[in-house]
Amino acid sequence: MKINRRRFLTQTLASLAFLTSIPNSNVIANSTIIKPERLKAGSGIGLFSPAGATFINQEIEIVKDAVKALGLVPYLTPHLLDRYGYLAGKDQNRAADINQLFADPKIELLLPIRGGWGCARILPYLDYELIKKNPKIIIGFSDLTALILGIYAKTGLVTFHGPNGLSSWRTQQVDSFRRVLFAGEKIVFKNQPDDDDTNRLMQVKNRITTITPGKNQGQLIGGNLSVLSGLVGSSYLPNFQGKILFVEDVGEDIYRIDRLLTHLKLAGVFDQLAGFIFGECTRCLPNGDYGSLTLEEVIKDHIQPLGIPAWSGAQIGHIENVLTFPLGVNVEINANLGTISFLESAVN
Repeated sequence: MKINRRRFLTQTLASLAFLTSIPNSNVIANSTIIKPERLKAGSGIGLFSPAGATFINQEIEIVKDAVKALGLVPYLTPHLLDRYGYLAGKDQNRAADINQLFADPKIELLLPIRGGWGCARILPYLDYELIKKNPKIIIGFSDLTALILGIYAKTGLVTFHGPNGLSSWRTQQVDSFRRVLFAGEKIVFKNQPDDDDTNRLMQVKNRITTITPGKNQGQLIGGNLSVLSGLVGSSYLPNFQGKILFVEDVGEDIYRIDRLLTHLKLAGVFDQLAGFIFGECTRCLPNGDYGSLTLEEVIKDHIQPLGIPAWSGAQIGHIENVLTFPLGVNVEINANLGTISFLESAVN
C-alpha cells in the first residue's frame, strides 16, 4: 500500500501535539526541591495517626517520652485515637489532622505513631498547596511510604524515610535522626558490623551483595516495595527519571516480591533509574512450592539486565534501627562498597 507522506506527517504531528498536551501528573509542577527547616531544641512535634489505629493510651505516652527525650515538644492531633475498623478514623479526619499540622506555626515535624495500612486512602484529601507554602519535616516508613512519596511528588518537598513514633529509638537510630534533622549533615550510609561478628575472622551478618558494580549520582527516592508498587498509575508516584531507588519489605513470600518487581518493570520504572538498592526483606520466605527461586535470584533477574549500579542487603527496612534517609536530595552511590553518600543537606 502506498503511503501518503504528507498525510502521514500531518497525522503524526497531530498525534504528538495531543500527547504533549496531556499534563504529566507525576512531574512536580515546580521542579524546585523545597527543603524544610532543621530541628532545634524546643521544636514542636505533631503526633498523628495516618494509617493503623492506636488503641492503647500508654503507647501515646511512650512516644511522648521519646519526643521529650529528644528535646522536642509533643502536640497531639484531634483524631489521634480515633478508630474506624483497623484504621485510625475516617479518611477525611486523618487527612485533616495532617493539614492542620502543616498549617500550625508551632509544628516543625510531623511524626506518625505507627504504620499499618491507610496512608494511600488519604492522599486525595491533603491540601498540597498548603503543604507547599508551609514546608515541614514529615517522616515515617512502611505504610508511610505512600504519604512521603505522595507529598514529594505533588509539592517537591523533601520528605524523610525514617522512624515512626513507636520505633525503637535506640542509640544508632537517634544518632541518625539527629545528624540528618538537627545538624543537617551530609551523611554517608554504610551497613554497620554486627556485634556477633566481632570475634570472627570474617563478616557473616549485614553483608551486601553487589548486583552490578559501579558508581552513579542522582536523587534518592524509595520506601516499602508493596506500598510503592500500589501507587503505580496514580499521580502520587514521583518521576523516576535519573533517580536512585531503594526498596524494602516485610512478610512477603518470594513469589510476591517477584510480582511486585515485575509490576515496576512492566510500568517502565526500572528503565528510568540511575541506580538501585534493595534493603532488608524481613521474613520474606519461599512459599513452599517445589523449586522456588531464591530472593537473590529474583532481584538479580530483574535488576542485573539494567546495567546500572545496584546492590542488595542494605540495612534499610523493618529492622531494629530505622535510620533517617531524605527523599529527593542528591546522593552518590557505590555498589562495590554498598555506600550512599549524601551530596547536600536535607534541611535548611
